[in-house]
Amino acid sequence: MSVVLVVSVVASFAVASSAQTPRFKSRVVTIPVTVTVTDSNGRLITGLTRDDFEVYEDGKLEPITGFDDQRVPVSVGLVFDASDSMRGQAIADARGALDRFVGELLDGDDEAFVATFNHSPRTVTAWRKPPPALVHALDQTRPAGGTAIYDAMVAFAPMFERRTNTRAAMIIVSDGADTASDRSLQQAREIIRRSDAFVYAIAIDAPDARASTRVNPEALKDITGPSGGYTEVVHTAGDLGPATARIADELNKQYTIAYSSSRPSDGSWHNIRVRVKNGDYLARSRRGYFAEPGS
Repeated sequence: MSVVLVVSVVASFAVASSAQTPRFKSRVVTIPVTVTVTDSNGRLITGLTRDDFEVYEDGKLEPITGFDDQRVPVSVGLVFDASDSMRGQAIADARGALDRFVGELLDGDDEAFVATFNHSPRTVTAWRKPPPALVHALDQTRPAGGTAIYDAMVAFAPMFERRTNTRAAMIIVSDGADTASDRSLQQAREIIRRSDAFVYAIAIDAPDARASTRVNPEALKDITGPSGGYTEVVHTAGDLGPATARIADELNKQYTIAYSSSRPSDGSWHNIRVRVKNGDYLARSRRGYFAEPGS
């Protein structure tokens, strides 16, 4: 999803002239940023205030104009590997993790969609609310075919343009390396950069998997890190439940910050860095946005 720039000030000035009347426009926009704060051990930190944060855009300290430390509704896309390697107990564990996530760990005001991928992406359900309506969404999924993770990311990113909540996250579960995508890692990364959704990946790296088809955590980290999310490596599909629960816990304990920017909407990339004044804490957020014209 392209970042939504909320216009807060528009000023126009007319200068009289016998030949023409030039008009000069400037505007200040509000940029929303979702932030996760952890300590050096990865524990989530709550209870911070606006004064604990600093926000920089392109290296310049910007004024914080909005702050919320309460949980606000989130839109979550759950994307599961349904390739041949997920047969048997793996898909059963994935179904259990999904059912608990949407049935118990999200709030009634949240919304979610479910999708799968093998050598091609497939939307299982569109956005639905409340999330428990998605329990059993994977019951009819039968794993087969290859693994096209990058194609799936590109295919499902536009779903977030149709969401109803400001906060958003995509959770991708896969047990294999990408073997079937038409899109490259770089192309997928670029598409995800244009979204403001946190991206989380759970990589099932089974010790007995063939080396040529084992999941590539470093490639996934290359995509999830700049979004503000993370990649977690687990060793069996049975670990999916606790891994998705950790993501839900993070979504429940994030901060929402807004700051004012006077950058032009020229389609260029602008870096964002959120800093916690307490140097013992680490802030994770998306690392920037494209100032799309007309947004």
